[in-house]
Amino acid sequence: MQCDICAIGCEVFEGDQGICGKYKMQSGSMLEVHADHYLIVCPISIETMPMLHFYPGGKFLQISTTGCNLDCPGCVSTVLVKELSHDNTALFYRSPEQVVEEAIANNCLGIAFLMNDPLASFHTFLRVAKCAREHNLLVGCSSNGYFSETSLEQILPFLDFINIGFKGFDDASYRRCGAPSIQPVLENLRKLYEHGVHVEISCMYDKNNKQALLNLAQSLADISSDLPLLIMRYIPLEQASPDLEVSIRKSEEVQRELQSILKYVYLFNSPGCDGLNSCCPTCGAMLYQRDFYGPMGAKLRTPHDKQLECNDCPICGGMINFRGTSRREAYLETAFQGGYPFTRALEMLEAMLLAMGVHDRRQVIAVWEDVLNNNRMEVLHHDIQRLPSYLDTLLHCGEIAGCQEQAQDLAGYIRSRMEAVTEVKDQAGTRPRVYYAMGKPLFCIKGERMENQLVEAAGGYSVNRELKIGGRPGERISADQLNALNPEVIFISAFISSSVDDFIAACQEEGIDVDALKTGRVYSHPAAGWDFGSPRWILGLMYISNMLFPNSNRFDIMAEAKEFYHRFYDLEFDPSSINRSFGKPHIQWQWQKSDDLFPL
Repeated sequence: MQCDICAIGCEVFEGDQGICGKYKMQSGSMLEVHADHYLIVCPISIETMPMLHFYPGGKFLQISTTGCNLDCPGCVSTVLVKELSHDNTALFYRSPEQVVEEAIANNCLGIAFLMNDPLASFHTFLRVAKCAREHNLLVGCSSNGYFSETSLEQILPFLDFINIGFKGFDDASYRRCGAPSIQPVLENLRKLYEHGVHVEISCMYDKNNKQALLNLAQSLADISSDLPLLIMRYIPLEQASPDLEVSIRKSEEVQRELQSILKYVYLFNSPGCDGLNSCCPTCGAMLYQRDFYGPMGAKLRTPHDKQLECNDCPICGGMINFRGTSRREAYLETAFQGGYPFTRALEMLEAMLLAMGVHDRRQVIAVWEDVLNNNRMEVLHHDIQRLPSYLDTLLHCGEIAGCQEQAQDLAGYIRSRMEAVTEVKDQAGTRPRVYYAMGKPLFCIKGERMENQLVEAAGGYSVNRELKIGGRPGERISADQLNALNPEVIFISAFISSSVDDFIAACQEEGIDVDALKTGRVYSHPAAGWDFGSPRWILGLMYISNMLFPNSNRFDIMAEAKEFYHRFYDLEFDPSSINRSFGKPHIQWQWQKSDDLFPL
């Protein structure tokens, strides 16, 4: 029998499952495995889906399960779609009625399925959508759009909005993800649009696919130049090559080029840029300002000046393509709620275990289940930002995974290097003023975050802590604010970074004039993962110490990195093979095969 959930159309025999592992042939019918079981049910602001032109700032109930019908290299949701088993104990049951009741109780406008694809839990999503419609709630999802004719026909009457994530703009791009061609997505896009569903399009941008983006934009313009295009600047994760990452500066140029084809083009994964803002395509008036809000996410800056209640620009009266009334203040999520920061949290736990030499997914899953089943995400969010509690968390993870000895060894190494850094700090006698940015100069990382904890542990004074800012992991500040802080030293985040040359050029364009620029003390880390998300932050701490106190230059950073990789990963340290993953220390790192887990 052919599965009719997605357009791949797996041939499935009695008792077997399709390639996604989420549907089983039983008595001649395809039954969903673990139906009505969720990993996440929580309120979010709609921009974290991401969705930018539909009820801006609106509060929706996120629902997420596990699994996916595609297998895309470097997927940001890998922990959900590939690594977390479909029968893990963190999954919990909710009937469609209970999901709807939770949305209503939280004053949500509707329900949004995101992070993994609804095609992996289609019957569950369809039941929720029908129930939500009965209660006048809006329904939408983020999806790869690979619906079969049957499944699209079933969901279409109940769908109000969708973000379709394109994998490229040719068949080869889809074959790399396990699908035969792009054609079903193109056909479904047009059907969704013609049916009146609010559609936004996402597509990754890397060094190899600029022309594909241009072709996609032209194809969208043939349907409507009002369709919003969300460019996801490539963040290399998992086994994805770091060589394909495009700079923020280059991505901004491509965004401007695409804006000559489509009216609404946005740039994600580029903190500090203006690429997430909405402007009137007629007069250029600012309609909405947004900030980077973690990978693939945005946040409406609050409070914003105008509450748009119609599809007209409040300045010139020109038509603008927004659906629904905006909210004056966007809903603020807690901890790791709202889109992809949840996956980053699980990857941070994975990072601790991989540095203990763990290669068995079952050990990692045991730790994930411990945190999720005991509702410790909020505690985790707090503890990973502080050095002592980070080590406590690391030791706890080692105990749950059954590798206490390796955890003690890793913690002992970190403590010994922290003590050496403290010696340098105590002997220095000065505390340089340090500013920590992510991406571009004006994206200020919040003072309480790990990066600024490292600065102070190394002997610097974090000027970020002088500002009371929100956001995740921070927010854009003004050039006047940065000039007033006048840092002597600037560090650029090792997660979403810029080259020092691009950073300085952006400072000049923004009118930034601080001591760190005058003395050339602007630094980026030698490798990703050195200041947040992974135990490799200890390498970043030593690097920060060297840069703050160059006369001491206590640490041979490359020698330390080589020792760390040999001792804890049994790998050679090669910066060219390290991408932006928190967990995976090298693009060639592999899990041990486990017969009792679903295949990778």
